[in-house]
Amino acid sequence: MALRIRRIATRFALLLGIAAVVPLVAYGAVSILSLRRGTRESVVNGNQNVAVRAAEEIRRYVVTNAELLKALAADLQDTGLDTRQQDQILKNYVLQFREFREITLFDEHGAMVASSRVGKPRVAIPKDAPLTINGVSMSPIRVDEDLLPTSVFAIRLTRLNQPSGWLAGEFSLEEMWRMVDQIRIGDHGFAMVVAPGGELIAHGDPDKKALVAQTRSMSGHPLFAAARTRQDATPVSQEYTGEDGRSQLGVAARIAQLGWTVIVEQPTREAYANATVLQRQLVVAISFALLVMIAVGYLFGRSFINPILALQRGTHDIAAGQLEARVDIRRDDELGGLGEAFNTMADRLVKLQDDVKRQERQAMFGRVAAGLVHDLSHPIQNIGNSTRLLLRDDADAASRDMFRRTIERELETLKRFMDDLRNVVKPKPIERFPMEVNGSVAEIVDVMRPEGERNDVAVETQYAQGPLVINGDRFALGRVYRNLISNAIQATEPGGRVTISTARVGDQVRIDVADTGSGIPPDRLPAIFDDFVTTKRRGLGLGLAISKRIVEQLDGTITVVSEVGRGTAFTLRFPARDEGSARAAAS
Repeated sequence: MALRIRRIATRFALLLGIAAVVPLVAYGAVSILSLRRGTRESVVNGNQNVAVRAAEEIRRYVVTNAELLKALAADLQDTGLDTRQQDQILKNYVLQFREFREITLFDEHGAMVASSRVGKPRVAIPKDAPLTINGVSMSPIRVDEDLLPTSVFAIRLTRLNQPSGWLAGEFSLEEMWRMVDQIRIGDHGFAMVVAPGGELIAHGDPDKKALVAQTRSMSGHPLFAAARTRQDATPVSQEYTGEDGRSQLGVAARIAQLGWTVIVEQPTREAYANATVLQRQLVVAISFALLVMIAVGYLFGRSFINPILALQRGTHDIAAGQLEARVDIRRDDELGGLGEAFNTMADRLVKLQDDVKRQERQAMFGRVAAGLVHDLSHPIQNIGNSTRLLLRDDADAASRDMFRRTIERELETLKRFMDDLRNVVKPKPIERFPMEVNGSVAEIVDVMRPEGERNDVAVETQYAQGPLVINGDRFALGRVYRNLISNAIQATEPGGRVTISTARVGDQVRIDVADTGSGIPPDRLPAIFDDFVTTKRRGLGLGLAISKRIVEQLDGTITVVSEVGRGTAFTLRFPARDEGSARAAAS
């Protein structure tokens, strides 16, 4: 009960704390959600701007160099320059624009006309170039022997609107690599460039440069697939798990003119680091405020609950019989009045208990006296009558023998009555020995059968085959059998039947005493084993109570089943002994 009161105090304190902090918690939850959402939008927008600017720089870089080659082609066609002059112009162009490693002029049949390279040219006219930039064909990007990315730009020359040859230049994308390397977001955010077919052509992470040389396919990258499905150049963003198992925040921007995709990746832990710190600080502040309010509420609740605890302890003491217990609640409010009322109640209970004890003593004395008079008057009267008749001179021998048996029977009844009273005050100790149940039951049945005949009640038996051995006291159990059989005979109308049976059920020995009498009302069954409770017109009601004590002292159980108008059945169960004990008991 004290624990329950403490729980009430705790709940009261929690209620006060929650009532005060709920608005703060709600505000904090909304703030945290807004902080997460705002931070994500801010980080995503920032990364998208980086990707879009990088895509634009790369596009401008490639397109500008394609336009340079296109301008050179315009200078070479329809100018009437000889081969030496063309060769000198190409060499000057390569020296001026470092992105071009080599520029070669081919005739219509693919033969070299002039070149910036001394010796045999390395470039060739690209066939089926997948990309065209303002009329300039661009071959797929490859990595040369210096592990640098290169591509070939080529433009067709015309003279008088007729094809006259090709101008091809080996274009180095090393500067684009430098641009990608300079794109850094935080400490671990890098950019990469993916070709239209999914080949990785640039990566800002130094540890992943080798993937470019391996022509690593990025077709399975979630952002690459998402960016390709877009019809416009709007950047896309997504959170996913990278190859290293870490959560990544990625954004992708397409270079529509080139078909390339710029992807910027950053670990989400780093991207949302500031938001995480702010969120942790907010949670700590809210938790601290909550704990402070709960502590204040708990202290206030204790001051309110302490008088209730005092009343609870006083009530517990009163319930335990300590009627001298009082409470000391010095308050001027309703709780103080409740304490005074409790003390007044306790004083009244002391007086009422004294009155009840006096009335109980009177009632018990009257009940015992009435029971003694009722139970003793009949045997004493029979003894007196038989004694007077026995002393008459005209009584014959048969009559004298009948009077003597009557005196002995009534004296035995008085002896049993006195034994019952003595057992209530001071129960006799029971000694246990292995005993055979069938034989002990048969002895009592033979003694009780004449009583059944006098009442015109048949006493029948059904014994289990073989010895049934238990640990018991033959005389104590004989008293239990006698009580049950005698009660059954007295409860059975003339012409009825009392059946005593024994059986072995598992590891238990079972003894049943059933009658066809009037039965016991259901409302009286739970109390029939209590002291001074009886369903008969005479007796103190000690027989069944004493029987139950004897059975339980022998580790047994006694149960009853009864139906009004059909009869009653008592069942005794005792732990069975082994076969060796059975042979010893039988012998």
